[in-house]
Amino acid sequence: MLRPAHGVILAVFALMTVGVLMVNSVGLARNPGLEAAALASAPPAGPVTAAGLLWGRPTLYAALAVAALLVGTAVPIGRLVDAIGRRSLGPWIAGVAAACTLLALASVYVPGLGKEVNGARRWVEIGSWTMQPSEIAKWTMPALIAWWCVTRGDTIDWFRRGFLPAIAWVMIVGGMIGIEDLGTGVLVVGVAVLLLAAGGVRIAHLMLLVPAGLAAVTVAIIESPYRVRRLLAWQDPFADPQGIGYHIIQSLSAIAGGGVSGRGLGQGIQKFGYLPEGTTDFIFANICEELGLAGAVLVVGLFAALLWSGLQIITASSEGRSASPGLRLFGFGVVMTVGLQALMNLLVVTGLAPTKGIALPLVSHGGTGWVLTAFSLGLLASIDRSRRATAQESSTSAPDAVPATT
Repeated sequence: MLRPAHGVILAVFALMTVGVLMVNSVGLARNPGLEAAALASAPPAGPVTAAGLLWGRPTLYAALAVAALLVGTAVPIGRLVDAIGRRSLGPWIAGVAAACTLLALASVYVPGLGKEVNGARRWVEIGSWTMQPSEIAKWTMPALIAWWCVTRGDTIDWFRRGFLPAIAWVMIVGGMIGIEDLGTGVLVVGVAVLLLAAGGVRIAHLMLLVPAGLAAVTVAIIESPYRVRRLLAWQDPFADPQGIGYHIIQSLSAIAGGGVSGRGLGQGIQKFGYLPEGTTDFIFANICEELGLAGAVLVVGLFAALLWSGLQIITASSEGRSASPGLRLFGFGVVMTVGLQALMNLLVVTGLAPTKGIALPLVSHGGTGWVLTAFSLGLLASIDRSRRATAQESSTSAPDAVPATT
């Protein structure tokens, strides 16, 4: 019988297969089926071979992500949560995780370690290995917020003892990310606020964040000229088609060019120097161009299946027993992180939101992002396994029913 955990695993495999296929397709250097004009503008590169596709970096990253997914499913998450929940051990683990998160975010400013790309310092480079510390913060946040909500118990709805410490932590992490990557910063803060609301924080307390949040985002936009230009391009991209509106126009051209049936796998034109960030932020536009409406529906449907399976794990019960509150909160955070990130990327690619550097989970080319996302979703599948194991142990250890007597 297919269980929700199986749905999560299958959806991850399918999305990563599409991701590897399209990253390699966008990276193709020559294709005889394209028009001469497109070929003439294609960037010079070496020939594409089957071995290059099979053993290329995207395939190796995908293999690591699959391994991380399987490791995540094998983690005894129920026992791990029980250990973290102990008063003598939990605060130490949470403190170390919080400290490591802050150190990782600060590492982008360390000379010789942080790497600047397109004017933003979002990466850490060690030899040939590059990672985004914001990915670490993105996935530790749900765990830390879930731990806080559970350990606070009846005081989580208090302002000073429940709400204030948690939101201070969220604002510090979100601010550190938002300085260089506003889109990911908004994502992390948004997921944290949803988790706090689900964990018992008063909605009235959370509403106090609305003016401060709007002011912070406004200042972040005004202080960065390129963010102002992106906002103007979103309002009217055709006012400057060769400048600030270029990304959105080329993305929409790729989507429109694919039509219903698509140009065919490997036959896209926009990837030849027209659409920037074709393997990362705008990979969905290339999917639409090459695979058409069917490819777009496939990707959106896979995300819908992934999110539905994740929500089933969080809400389902077996023989009257559901996962512990801490596990359900963490699982909710994982589902919301993937779902909101995918939604933000799709809105940007289709021109419904201003351009921001946020990838399509499990599809856009990535190393650290693929591995950590797959591992977190593996933990989500492990929640289902842990819940079922607990229910089975309870049913086998329960005493036989005693018939009622008159």
